[in-house]
Amino acid sequence: VKVKAVVSTQSTGALVGTVAMYTLLNLMSVNGVSASVTVSVLGYCMLPMCVLAGISAILSLKGIFGVLLCSFTVSWAAFASSKLFVSVLAMYDQQPLVGYPCAIMYGVFAVLTVF
Repeated sequence: VKVKAVVSTQSTGALVGTVAMYTLLNLMSVNGVSASVTVSVLGYCMLPMCVLAGISAILSLKGIFGVLLCSFTVSWAAFASSKLFVSVLAMYDQQPLVGYPCAIMYGVFAVLTVF
């Protein structure tokens, strides 16, 4: 039952995060972005989170090591996704504005991984 609840939470988080990013990017950019590009970029940049989940299966991430590792992986994923979005949409001066919601979304997944 716990596995089903976790998978449901992750799926809901991914869906809500993707729709929110799609909406935000279309409001911020001149040209707009397709839903498939949004899903592809967010999914591709989820790879550091997969590495974090693999490490959490072996080690406990509830100490200072876990905090540092989670911070690093969230920063890595957010930087990569914001860089891809900015280059696709030609929003070069707005990378921090795109990176912040990406970091929030990946941070939620990091919290789900640790706890």
